[in-house]
Amino acid sequence: MSVIIVTVIILAGSYFAGLLGSLTGLGGGVVIIPLLTLVLKVDIHYAIGASLVSVIATSSGSAAAYVKEGITNMRLGMFLEIATTLGAMCGAILAIYIPTHFIAILFGVILTMSAIMSLRKKAEHIVNEESYLAKKLKLNSTYPTAEGTVHYGVRNVAGGFFMMIFAGTISGLLGIGSGALKVIAMDTIMRIPFKVSTTTSNFMIGVTASASAVVYLQRGYIHPGLVMPVVIGVLFGAFTGSKILVHTKSSDWLRWVFAVVVTFLAGQMIYNGIMGEI
Repeated sequence: MSVIIVTVIILAGSYFAGLLGSLTGLGGGVVIIPLLTLVLKVDIHYAIGASLVSVIATSSGSAAAYVKEGITNMRLGMFLEIATTLGAMCGAILAIYIPTHFIAILFGVILTMSAIMSLRKKAEHIVNEESYLAKKLKLNSTYPTAEGTVHYGVRNVAGGFFMMIFAGTISGLLGIGSGALKVIAMDTIMRIPFKVSTTTSNFMIGVTASASAVVYLQRGYIHPGLVMPVVIGVLFGAFTGSKILVHTKSSDWLRWVFAVVVTFLAGQMIYNGIMGEI
């Protein structure tokens, strides 16, 4: 394939990745990495490097709109970023020494688990009780809906914090921004409304990915020829997704989009990892 055709394919795939990442809080890595490794046969380390930059772009492209609309819990996001950044640095260092086929298999397993867990809860939950830590750290907040402002509380702050350390490690190791695990941590463990956890995840993933990207940049795994079309496509996709999510009344369909796309890509990554084709 010519350079122009490859660039167009990357742009189109990156747009879809940015759209999906913005709508679900995943980050674009769940589409970018399979696209580059399975379709274009790019070394997975370079794919992860491009993915991390795309995750930063996704966060930049969508987080601003969510903050403006008052959905993102900025205080909670900044608190949890402490854990994810520490984990991301550790994961990025580990990735340099782990075999590529193992990374591909782990990538698929993590995404499959994320898809299954995301379907366990079908409806929004609003927690009104205030936990001791959430009250002391002032993490409880509100978000706007069509019916008016909704107040919610944050539970199990310590559990969510430690889950974020694991999420950050996976981010640095796999280059997916760990948005999937962050949404699950906030949605399931901390009992935050899904739309809030999604937007707060988008706010956080840029910082997490930046910490990991520094390690990949030093190792020479961030290639300008890959990064440029990825960032452009992801930014446009993230902007489109943020506009859609702000005006969405129900988040149930987002869970199904999350599950179907992630499960398919996870299966492909696991298969190719086992066959040693990555």
